[in-house]
Amino acid sequence: MLSDKLNNVDYRWFLVRTKPGHEPELCARIEREKDKLRNILEVYYPTHTKVYVRLGDNEQRLPLFDGYVFVLATQSALVEFLRDNCSDAYIRYNRKRTEEEKATPCTIPESQMRAFRDYNENYADKVIVLERPYSDYAFNAKEGEANEIVRVVDGPLAGQEGYICRFHRKKGLVFRVQGMVPGSWLTVTYPNASDLHVVRLHNAEGDRLSIGTEKGRAVDLLVGILQACGYGERTQPMLYELMERLAVDLSLTNLCRELDKKGAKTLGSRLARLTTKEAELLINLARYEHDTPGYVKENWQKILLRSFLTPTSGTELEEGKNEVELQHKNFTEIIRRVDITEEVYYPSRQEDGQITTTYYAHIASLPTLSRGERAVTEQSNPSPLMGRAGEGLEGQGFIFFANWDDFLREYFLTAGKANEKLVSGGVQTIRNEAINTEKLIESFRNYAPTLYKVLTDADSAVKAVQDFKVGKDTLNVFAIRSSVQEKDAAKDKLIQTCVRICKEINTTNHLAVWRRYLRTVWLHN
Repeated sequence: MLSDKLNNVDYRWFLVRTKPGHEPELCARIEREKDKLRNILEVYYPTHTKVYVRLGDNEQRLPLFDGYVFVLATQSALVEFLRDNCSDAYIRYNRKRTEEEKATPCTIPESQMRAFRDYNENYADKVIVLERPYSDYAFNAKEGEANEIVRVVDGPLAGQEGYICRFHRKKGLVFRVQGMVPGSWLTVTYPNASDLHVVRLHNAEGDRLSIGTEKGRAVDLLVGILQACGYGERTQPMLYELMERLAVDLSLTNLCRELDKKGAKTLGSRLARLTTKEAELLINLARYEHDTPGYVKENWQKILLRSFLTPTSGTELEEGKNEVELQHKNFTEIIRRVDITEEVYYPSRQEDGQITTTYYAHIASLPTLSRGERAVTEQSNPSPLMGRAGEGLEGQGFIFFANWDDFLREYFLTAGKANEKLVSGGVQTIRNEAINTEKLIESFRNYAPTLYKVLTDADSAVKAVQDFKVGKDTLNVFAIRSSVQEKDAAKDKLIQTCVRICKEINTTNHLAVWRRYLRTVWLHN
């Protein structure tokens, strides 16, 4: 509604119905007469009156806006004009919900009219109207997971948010646009989501990363508690024992009593202080262990250094401190509180926003080797860090590392042209009939620039290290070398670099395979 305050006149966008195909004639007549008339300001009709509509597996081009014209005017002026000049056109009225209700003309708010015009003029011919409501596309029943939610960064659809859904092997962006009638919406899909520059939004009600890390978070919670209670090398067998016990009797209360009787009072006391959410995590894992015996033992065969980002610290931090150290047999674990802010979306409310969540970064430190130790190590396990690890330090420096074992293992398995394309791929030319178009390759260079720099820049302080030796075990890690004087800066650099890599991979709609491997690194809450 637009208001002329000087003359106290309210202008509204009215929906006028005419015969299909007569819209240009009606608009031309209003345009010719409006300068002579008072209180008729503007007329508009949709130029794209037919759209592609998906009905089941078929797409048809059907009329959607035929016979509608929008007029910005006062009601009395428009009624008078239509009566005197257009006997076959009339103002559309809202449907009455009760007999007593007074019929009201169908009017469109100015903001909704702008959105509708933007849709019709910019991309009505580029999208497909879907038959099902928007909420039906929130979940992928075949995969049993929520569909990813993204926001378009630039172009005609900039700012648009929606779900990434697969249609006939192609990924499309499903979103809503406002219809002609106030409060009505059209669900549409842009069929080539790969053409769009988008960022992923964290689905606050069912993100794939959060669902995928649920069992990992449960195991990590228990591992952190066991290590904090001083179990050290006994952590792994104790983990198996506790899960087998819980799988038989799904009662944390009974488990705590048994631990007290066996003299494990510290562990029993810590488990008794679990929050409701933490207890649910453990019980759900125990249920799965009951239905799939040996699941935990099969999937957690090596427990050395916890995943890089976890929702719980394990070892409690002193009040006012953001970091704590935990001594292991072969290394010192450093646990630091890290606040991560993410763009989030609430599907049930269809609202977006930001959320800041506290995680705990886990890195470890080892003293650099002497020349003699380094020579022995290099023979069996050469490392990009070892060549410089002890230069001028002779045991007075440190190597800090973060556990990216599964993620980097998959990376190191790629070789040759596949590795070159994954890391450094730029663009590829797509030939479609007579037109050649360029498309960004799904590479670290294009979508995870921090990871690309770590893997390719010889001057990067942080390195990806394959089979890094930790006692008798090995891990695939991101690591950084440091002198004693620079150790705090080195810790900051390693943690900040790893967090940036996590966020870049998690926010891109590309690199889907690597987001799955990221679940072993970032146990997303």
